[in-house]
Amino acid sequence: MRIIIRNTSGKPIYEQIKEQIKEAILSDELNEGDVLPSIRQLASELKISVVTTTRAYSDLEQEGFIVNIQGKGCFVSPKDSELVREQLLRKIEDGFAAAINAAKIAKLPQKELFQILKSMLEGNPYE
Repeated sequence: MRIIIRNTSGKPIYEQIKEQIKEAILSDELNEGDVLPSIRQLASELKISVVTTTRAYSDLEQEGFIVNIQGKGCFVSPKDSELVREQLLRKIEDGFAAAINAAKIAKLPQKELFQILKSMLEGNPYE
């Protein structure tokens, strides 16, 4: 897993780290029981403060994505299907919101927007 920090993103660094680790877990790049870099190691690799990586890991632990075992490190938690589903639904909603906003700017009628979605679903069956 590679974490990329963008100073121009407008998002706090801890949030960027958190989102990228979540994405790696949700996409099965990281699996249950996988060990994450230590807080100090990650801070050193990214050339950022230990406080920043601590915040990212703490948030991930509170949200149930990782578990910190004192003296051993941080590990990917077992996936809770409801947690994963909620995260994926949020991602879908964000994508739809972005598409709707773009359609409004382009003055695209709803009918055409629905047609685009229908065409995309037909071209990319997910069942």
